[in-house]
Amino acid sequence: ACRESHQKTKADTSGTAKAVIDSLKQLTDDDFTYDDIEMIRDEQGAIDFGVPEEALNGHAFHRYTLTSADGTTQFALEHNVAGRTIYAEGTADAVKFLADRLRDSTDGKVFTMINVLEAGALE
Repeated sequence: ACRESHQKTKADTSGTAKAVIDSLKQLTDDDFTYDDIEMIRDEQGAIDFGVPEEALNGHAFHRYTLTSADGTTQFALEHNVAGRTIYAEGTADAVKFLADRLRDSTDGKVFTMINVLEAGALE
């Protein structure tokens, strides 16, 4: 099972949740699909999920639960971001990373945040 909560203005399913579901499909024999992702977009649902009130306008809370076939064992993975500051800081780091790459003449190359992380470019 996967539950994710984002601010009420986010209309689509979390890309992070989709990526984790893709990884879980490689690690288990369960038939995970994106339809298994429960999206929470209302404020009361977000609060019930553990989102602090001060983060309702900008948050990303995710919980993945794997349950054994007989229901006796569970494994849960959770990652939560309250607020938007970390995104702004990551964007600034990515811009610096790209500026450095432009100086290296990497014409036409497409970069992702994975490249930024692998380069150790987060400050």
